[in-house]
Amino acid sequence: MISVKHLTKYYGDFLAVDDLSFTIDEGHVYGFLGPNGAGKTTTMNIMTGCLSATAGSVEIGGFDIFTDAIQAKRLIGYLPEQPPLYMNETPEEYLRFVGEAKGLKKEELSRQIRQVVEQVKIQDVCRQRIASLSKGYRQRVGIAQALLGNLRVIILDEPTVGLDPLQIIEIRDLIRQLGQEHTVIFSSHILSEVQAICDRILIIAHGKLIAFDKPDNLERRLLADSGIVFTTDAPAGLVREILSGVEHIADAVIREPEHGLVTAEVKTGSSDIYAVSRRLFFAFADRGQALLELKLQKASLEDIFIELTENSVPAAQADEAHTESEGEQV
Repeated sequence: MISVKHLTKYYGDFLAVDDLSFTIDEGHVYGFLGPNGAGKTTTMNIMTGCLSATAGSVEIGGFDIFTDAIQAKRLIGYLPEQPPLYMNETPEEYLRFVGEAKGLKKEELSRQIRQVVEQVKIQDVCRQRIASLSKGYRQRVGIAQALLGNLRVIILDEPTVGLDPLQIIEIRDLIRQLGQEHTVIFSSHILSEVQAICDRILIIAHGKLIAFDKPDNLERRLLADSGIVFTTDAPAGLVREILSGVEHIADAVIREPEHGLVTAEVKTGSSDIYAVSRRLFFAFADRGQALLELKLQKASLEDIFIELTENSVPAAQADEAHTESEGEQV
């Protein structure tokens, strides 16, 4: 559906997007993550044809966004970070203007306006001036304009910014629904939001793609650094003895008994934490000891995000290191 190849963008001497390549399939919800200044908004603006690229290509449904811009843009609905609203118009007037600009006419235009108004729940404010609306309602109007048209791709840059908790839940549900009929790409700084909604997650840092996978697979990437916490009524000495016979336990911190219970935190170097927890369970069972509580300390999306983005090296630093290395060899 979307093919991005070797996308590069310079602002003067600053490299904002660095040789970015990825492919997005049809009919999924994709989350676009990255710290501030990572290049998310720049990439989205290029993908929608709002910004030129220094190098590389973007194809939407087989149409090049640079050479077949009109055809490609007809497939895209876009909500930029700052919704492009006309404050002196009502949402109804604004949506009619946007719909006409997208080529919708007469009955089809009216039908789609009614549909998107209902989808984003702005029926009660449709005849008020946009300038009088709260930030949350303005954001909804921005989402509504992105939905107009016979679209295959919907790109939303921070769609839940400014919404209250109830509105955020409603927009999340809307994004899930849209993903059943469209390819949806949205950026967010709320990691739990991306984890709850998305089928796939792209993480970029310093303009480079550093991860692109399903949320569950991203979690597994850091499971080796995760651990197991359990509580038992077995004596501390016996707990140490049992643990010594369990494979793939790298370290264990055992807290001395409190109220007759022992709590232990176990680290494992195995990539399969579930297999280790199973061995642990049966090791205690074989000795006639009970595990009163056992839980896995799996990596959260926040852990993965911090690990990947903090360990990535900015392109400028990499170039400097490469230059220094060449200098030493000479």
